[in-house]
Amino acid sequence: MPKIRRLNHAVLYVTDAQRSAAFYRDVLGFETVQESAGGRAVFLRAGGSDNHHDLGLFGVGDVSRSRGTGLYHLAWQVDTIDELVDVRRRLVEAKSLMGESDHGVSKSLYAHDPDGIEFEVMWMVPESDWGSYATDAVVAPLDLSTEQSRWSGVATRS
Repeated sequence: MPKIRRLNHAVLYVTDAQRSAAFYRDVLGFETVQESAGGRAVFLRAGGSDNHHDLGLFGVGDVSRSRGTGLYHLAWQVDTIDELVDVRRRLVEAKSLMGESDHGVSKSLYAHDPDGIEFEVMWMVPESDWGSYATDAVVAPLDLSTEQSRWSGVATRS
């Protein structure tokens, strides 16, 4: 059974990502680590954190014409890529897996629970291998078997 190590990050739908990012920076001491989609997606790290990002903000604009604001998803972190492979198998068996992404700094699976609430289960690449991904927002197809070949047995933050 894979072991969830911690909540890695939360992602919120907000009306204006830049305005919300300013709030989290000015009021709570977060720092911006990445922006993408022309500033409509902002990823922030909490002041005392060594995580890549603790909060993602996705600007949806006028809520009367969008899906609304609020929680988009929570991301649960596992310790090894091998555990992520096991989680993928379990999600497929449960007919819950919705998608997979390679974000450079992390390898992610997206799924939904029985009520349709989306969540992410991810494995964090060792920080020494982040390279330009530390500041470049990436969404690429995930080749989990290749990643497992490269990272099998490598534990990251617990």
